[in-house]
Amino acid sequence: MATEKKSAGIWSTFVESPVAVKAVLGGVFINKVGGFLNIFLVLFLTAKGYSDGQAATALGVYGVGSVIGVLIGGALADRLGARNSTVLSMAGSAALIAALLYLPSYPLLIVAIAAVGAVSQVYRPASATLLSELTDDDRQVMIFAMYRFGMNLGTTAAPLIGLALYHWGGDSYQLLFWGEALIALAYAVVAHLVLPSKAEEKRIRFGEADSASATGSYAEVFRDRRYLAFLLVVFINGVVYMQYLSTLPLDVQKSGVPIFWYTFAVALNGAVVIMFELLVTKTTQNMPAKIVVAVTFVLLGLGVATYGLPLGPAVIIIGTLLWTLAEIIGGPVVFSYPGVVAPPHLKGRYIGSFQFVFGLGSAAGPIVGGFLFVQLGHAVWPVLGAVSLVGAVIGYFATRQEPRVAEKAEEPVGQS
Repeated sequence: MATEKKSAGIWSTFVESPVAVKAVLGGVFINKVGGFLNIFLVLFLTAKGYSDGQAATALGVYGVGSVIGVLIGGALADRLGARNSTVLSMAGSAALIAALLYLPSYPLLIVAIAAVGAVSQVYRPASATLLSELTDDDRQVMIFAMYRFGMNLGTTAAPLIGLALYHWGGDSYQLLFWGEALIALAYAVVAHLVLPSKAEEKRIRFGEADSASATGSYAEVFRDRRYLAFLLVVFINGVVYMQYLSTLPLDVQKSGVPIFWYTFAVALNGAVVIMFELLVTKTTQNMPAKIVVAVTFVLLGLGVATYGLPLGPAVIIIGTLLWTLAEIIGGPVVFSYPGVVAPPHLKGRYIGSFQFVFGLGSAAGPIVGGFLFVQLGHAVWPVLGAVSLVGAVIGYFATRQEPRVAEKAEEPVGQS
């Protein structure tokens, strides 16, 4: 007999969550608040006398390292457990970030920047995996809405806090980088004390049964064709979503619209997501995931296609609000989906592959958008909108209605 889904409240979900879940949510926020490096890296390197090209290359290397880091983190989350992966990630990041201040040559800096990009992201799949494991199925979407809330709030606060540390340090980067290193080290200590051990985490995943042989690899993820189609949609999302940071400012500048309206729209997006995503999730968590994914991509497509109208303040704001609505409707559902659909022994890899593909799409977005803008000019926006609508169709069929039930239904008859 079908059971009615419970609606998970924001406050009840947080209060009734285990201490480890609260620690992960707090850690995500703290790490984003302390995430100064990618914001100030270019300024730091140019202040040390390196060229603009060298600084830009270093930022690109950091991005590549970050994308690789989440893929490695997905494997480590399954092999080492969330606690060990997080401690390794945070302690390693602390040492590498502090070392950047004292490395004497550009090659050494590049190696260290690539390493810190990778190591600092290892904790993300581990954190998301642990959240999924410690949260009841009917609260998965809400807990990931809180996860995103912490990320967004921390990301918004980080530039202001980083700038304050820069000035308090006498307009130098010593206090800023040491501050980020100490924040990472502090969370490593908290993770070691609060998060469950690997053995405890195994019991959470598999119950009391012996699970020593329950191992897996990314090859098993690749055999899940439906999930691969979902990852294709995630990649499309990353490419289209990033256009507001890359192609939109170019088009605004070319059209002669005051840049104020672009910056206002970006700020409006951040404010709306922070204020309304948790509230909207109270409704969307009870909707079928495939419907939410399809609606999300339709709204994303309409938002970017709106920019294709004669560009002005109203068009910029309306287009931004449309894809912002897509973000607050779909973000928590999409982020929670990999952990829900994954077999227990592959949670870390499913989540790691999701974060890797989203990062890959985000990295490819400016390249794809820039190429299309050069070729098509202002007509780029309807094309991107159409791509997003294709993503809506693929997403609808790729997303399982009820992941756990669907997986059981797909097992051969007689399989235990």
